[in-house]
Formats: sequence, structure tokens, C-alpha cells
Amino acid sequence: QVQLVESGGGLVQAGGSLRLSCVASGRTFSRYVMGWFRQAPGKEREFVAAISWSGGSTDYADSVKGRFTISRDNAVYAVYLEMNNLKPEDTAVYYCAADSYGSIRIRTRNPTSYDYWGQGTQVTVSS
Repeated sequence: QVQLVESGGGLVQAGGSLRLSCVASGRTFSRYVMGWFRQAPGKEREFVAAISWSGGSTDYADSVKGRFTISRDNAVYAVYLEMNNLKPEDTAVYYCAADSYGSIRIRTRNPTSYDYWGQGTQVTVSS
């Protein structure tokens, strides 16, 4: 069992920045592909970014490419999402998730393929 705990959300003005953190329990963290997803009110949960177990491969949704950066530190069981030039449409609850399948590559953007989820952290961007 893996537990994920996100932090770093908050209220920021458009154009501002936030850094989300997700800390995992369990020594197998380094074997997992990790992802960030978000869900706005009335909308489905959507893919934001993912990173391979080694950190050598990343994937981004088109809507955040060039503004967001995902990274990880396996030594401290953490994954991060650096968010710059935030826009009001980035407002959502952001979730950290783990794909425990064991692939060394990012398999999918489908949230149903991720096994473990954090509780979410709210990001609100004002215009």
C-alpha cells in the first residue's frame, strides 16, 4: 500500500507561480511512474503531467506544456510540480497519483491506470 500526501496549493494571481509537492510512503516509490492530475468543478479529472521512475522521461498535457515542470527525488520519495505563468483556467484540485504497474516508461495519461491517489490540494488562480 502506498500513501500519497500533496501540499503546496493555494491562491495566486494570474501570472504567478506555485510549487506542488507529493510525498509517498513505501520503499517501492522509485519503481512507480508518477503523475499529476487535476479536476475543476463540474469537469472530469484530467491529466497534467507524468514522469518515469528514473525521472528521465516526462509527459505534459498541451495546456500546461512550457509552463509546468514535473520532477522527482526518489531519495526522499517525492514528486513535484512547478507551475509558472498560472492562468485562471488552471484553477482545480490537483492530485498526485502513482502507476504501480512496474513499467520503466510512462504508459498512459488515463487516470484509471493509476492505482494510488493523494487527497488533493486546491489551486486557485485569480484574474
